[in-house]
Amino acid sequence: MDLSKATLEIFSKLEQKWLSHCETTKKTRVLSIDGGGTIGIVAGAALIHLEDQICLKTGDPQARIADFFDIIAGTGIGALLAAMLSADDGSGRPLFSARDAVAFVAEKNSSLFRVKRSGFLSRRRRFSGRSMEKVLKEALKRDDGVILTLKDTCKPLLVPCFDLKSSAPFVFSRADAIESPSFNFELWKVCLATSATPSLFKPFNLTSVDGKTSCSAIDGGLVMNNPTAAAVTHVLHNKRDFPSVNSVEDLLVLSLGNGSGSLNGRKLRRNSECSTSSVVDIVLDGVSETVDQMLGNAFCWNRTDYVRIQVFASFVSISSSRGFQILL
Repeated sequence: MDLSKATLEIFSKLEQKWLSHCETTKKTRVLSIDGGGTIGIVAGAALIHLEDQICLKTGDPQARIADFFDIIAGTGIGALLAAMLSADDGSGRPLFSARDAVAFVAEKNSSLFRVKRSGFLSRRRRFSGRSMEKVLKEALKRDDGVILTLKDTCKPLLVPCFDLKSSAPFVFSRADAIESPSFNFELWKVCLATSATPSLFKPFNLTSVDGKTSCSAIDGGLVMNNPTAAAVTHVLHNKRDFPSVNSVEDLLVLSLGNGSGSLNGRKLRRNSECSTSSVVDIVLDGVSETVDQMLGNAFCWNRTDYVRIQVFASFVSISSSRGFQILL
């Protein structure tokens, strides 16, 4: 798949409506990054191209994704990218550029998803939580060694997981972290919590910085693989951070998928039955596409204010409200 061609097609639409007015628009900009995919190559390619275009349009080579968007949400690998792009380096600037963040994730991919050694006869593959923990701690700390928390971001950040203790979704939020230390968590723990896919990782038990709130987390992708709806709802109801937002008409939303294709024939067994892993993939894709359809309806009167980018097995889908598709 020619990702360079895809990104050029994708951002021709963004540049017409968004980037050409990047310094004058009064609308609140929302960036959402799906989970799925071990290196997030689709979202990564889009983020690099977008940041390059922001630098070009503003004439500032140091412009960053966090300068352009007012809130960033992510699940799984998307949460790691979101955290790296919004983390504060101590001077009020993002810790990573998009290019550096994607390069780090690609370089550390084998350590992020290192297969854990198991018994000789075991056919079950699991990843090492300790290996991922080491990489996440390395990524989400400042040069002076300070481990970053949810409060230490340049822009509001949202990251979902599923809490086994309460049997309900749990959304890590900078707004909550600022309001109470009981909802402030270290960023590396947040990213590990949203990435703890059942059968691949053990559930991750984490506590807030003051020790008063605990969570037994598994992959946020099971309930919010596409966190765009959560981000939009958060903005609409968070009058402290977004006092001027009254409806979706006040928003510009960019939602980045990380590749789909669970219905690809290669995922089916020879008897055309779905394997367990295929069922999980279908759930993740179904959640993402259902959210896309709902938001498409919500933005039907402002079609170019909502853009969804997703790569399927044979084509790139670029939705603007009810959308269109570009075949490669």
